[in-house]
This record gives sequence, structure tokens and C-alpha cells, in this order.
Amino acid sequence: MNDDLDDDIGGVHIKYLVHCRRQLWLYSRGYRPEARSQAVAFGEVVDDTTFARHHGVDLGSAKIDWVTRGAVVHETKSSRKPSPQHQAQVLHYCLLLSRRGVTVREAVVHYPLIRRTIRFAWNAIARRTAETTEADARTVIATQKPPPRLARPDCRACSYLDYCWGDR
Repeated sequence: MNDDLDDDIGGVHIKYLVHCRRQLWLYSRGYRPEARSQAVAFGEVVDDTTFARHHGVDLGSAKIDWVTRGAVVHETKSSRKPSPQHQAQVLHYCLLLSRRGVTVREAVVHYPLIRRTIRFAWNAIARRTAETTEADARTVIATQKPPPRLARPDCRACSYLDYCWGDR
């Protein structure tokens, strides 16, 4: 176990890696336009009001929505459709807890707007996937130049849109 690696890569890093490597690169350098994003504000309201009786788990740069008995990691998303970035994020949380000695059983992503939940087993395959994803994030962050931007249609509703596409 390498303790100095535990808290430097959080769930947002992983989510951004899977969504857009450029977004991760910018985020890791302190560019944070999310504070002005209506989509982010909406997601926070959904998170705060949907499962209000649960308390988050703060792991430094990672903030897990909640963990239930039997070490089940829960994450709430305001999205109307499941995404690979959501899976990568919850598996990363499982990895972080495992490194702290917690015997994690599974992860659950809740989509309250569509009344759907998706479960992901935490096993050796999931762990390898999470470790590979984390290593990929470290590689992107370490590069000196930003990765290329996505095609403009893929950037719809992204809070980084102005940085990547503004006045070009």
C-alpha cells in the first residue's frame, strides 16, 4: 500500500478522465469553471435532497456520497442516463477504501431522476480496472501539454466549453 497515493486522485479526476482527458488536465491545474455551471448546481441539489439522511465519507480529494453496512459504496447522479464515467468513479472509491483496509463488497450508482440503480461488484477484475484507470489519470495529469479537445458536439453542457472552444 502506498499511502501517499491515496488522496491525490479523487472521484472527479476519474470522472473527468473518462469523459474528457483535456478536462482532467485542466482540472488538475486548478481551472475550475464548475462553480458557474447550472448543471453542476442542479446535480448538487439532487444529491443534497435525494438521500438526505445519509452522510458522505470524506477521503481527502475523494468524497463518497455514502457507504452502507457491508461496505457498499453509494453514489448519486443527476444524469438521466448511466455513463462509463460513473462506473469508473465508484470503482475508484472502492479502490480507495480497499487501500484503507475496508473489505468492500460492491458499489451502487443511483439515478433518482430515472428511478434506476446500477450495481457493480467489487472483485479482482474491478480492482485491476480501477488501478489502470487511476494510472491513466496520473499519466494525463503529468503531461506538459493539454490533450486535444473533443469534437464540439461532445462538449455540449460542459463547464469547460468556453476554455476549449471560446474565441477560436
